[in-house]
Amino acid sequence: MDKVRVVTVTPDNVEREGFFCYKSKKKSEGYTRKMAWLQDRLAEGMVIKILYEGKRSVAFIEYTPGEHAWRAVEAAGYLLIHCLWVVGKGKGKGYSTRLLGECLEDARARGAHGVAMVTSRGNWLADDRILRRHGYAHADSAPPSFDLMVKRLGDVPSPAFPTDWSERASAYGEGATIVYADQCPYMPDAVSQARMAFQERGVAVNVVQYQTAEALRAESPSAYGTFGIVLDGELFCTHYLGKRELKRLDEALAQRLE
Repeated sequence: MDKVRVVTVTPDNVEREGFFCYKSKKKSEGYTRKMAWLQDRLAEGMVIKILYEGKRSVAFIEYTPGEHAWRAVEAAGYLLIHCLWVVGKGKGKGYSTRLLGECLEDARARGAHGVAMVTSRGNWLADDRILRRHGYAHADSAPPSFDLMVKRLGDVPSPAFPTDWSERASAYGEGATIVYADQCPYMPDAVSQARMAFQERGVAVNVVQYQTAEALRAESPSAYGTFGIVLDGELFCTHYLGKRELKRLDEALAQRLE
């Protein structure tokens, strides 16, 4: 069996190790933007751990102090997991358990309140069920389908979502607005596809990039924060525009003309 090891990404090895996603696409816009974003995040205490089977990377976890989280959540004092991913033949071998365990030990070492994560049973984020199996409890919910899971280390305040989601979305006004951040290397593609979908339908679209975690936490129309589409002051979706979403978009635009 291939030797299993976990490598922690540091400023010294980040160019070699990367950040797991898009490792085969180092010349892509998404990779280069994430790499530039990551250089600053490591200085803030963010951690990426990549799990290898031999020379093959099969899992990773990315987390950061809640004060620097790129999710719309109030989690000061916690470590906030951005991503937890096990792929392909790595599944079913306890790798998520190992990575979550290392994150929890880091939280203890830092004297943090605990560990939290925004979850969803849709796109982009881990499912809450995996965290429940590891003793995490539900702390809060946010529309359309986000849950905040937490493992507290002691009698400490729980993290929470903001409650002004409607006001955040309405602040973007009429028309279409795409919001995004460089936390995920898939975002340039997601933005490009969404922009093209609106343009093909004759709809002007505004694109807003969150340059800081503080701006994202204060302004994002969804808990995910790293990507979202607002249409006429309402959150439309938080992931790639697939066939189902394009049908919804066509229906929404048709209603505008009635």
